[in-house]
Amino acid sequence: MDKKDIEIIGNNHISTSVETPMLSNAFDKSDDEKIKNIQQHFKKIMEELGLDLSDDSLSGTPYRFAKMYVKELFYGLNPKNKPKLSVFDNKYGYKKMLIEQNITIDSSCEHHFLPITGHAHIAYIPNDKVIGLSKINRLVDYYAHRPQVQERLSLQILKELQNALDTKDVIVMISAKHLCVSSRGIKDKDSFTTSIEYGGCFESKENRDEFLNVINN
Repeated sequence: MDKKDIEIIGNNHISTSVETPMLSNAFDKSDDEKIKNIQQHFKKIMEELGLDLSDDSLSGTPYRFAKMYVKELFYGLNPKNKPKLSVFDNKYGYKKMLIEQNITIDSSCEHHFLPITGHAHIAYIPNDKVIGLSKINRLVDYYAHRPQVQERLSLQILKELQNALDTKDVIVMISAKHLCVSSRGIKDKDSFTTSIEYGGCFESKENRDEFLNVINN
């Protein structure tokens, strides 16, 4: 595959799997080892750009960058950081739609490593189980904090909630701005991307419309 084809794939946000592509030895090294190695690599990048790392303002940047990548921006790559999804018996017998709106999306595009920012809106109809509301936010945050494609992020959240709640009746909507669109390429500052994934009763247009009416209002 030549450079032109590689760039086209990245620009079109083509993804090949619902699972984040990971090496089999992804977690053989400790976080500290990864930070040390990334620090050295990013130092070389800065030097190639012509930056003077002896300057007080820049001297600590390679370490800060490496620590940010491992501990903050991409902490969701490590399954050890996956939040425990506490579910409870649906003792109230609640059977109507439950919606969690405006969950912050703070992610990164895997094709350019530029920010994806926006909000997720998630609903489910309980069967025998309900989930603590903050757990939905934590799950979104976990999957968002890895190099992502918005479509994959939507599916990962959907499937995780369906498994935890033991129901297909879940819908996930994400609306987000991609800096790879607004700060490079076409440089469109105002557009945003919306993705919707769902299953179970949300295959019905009536139930999807009920969800969308609440979100739009």
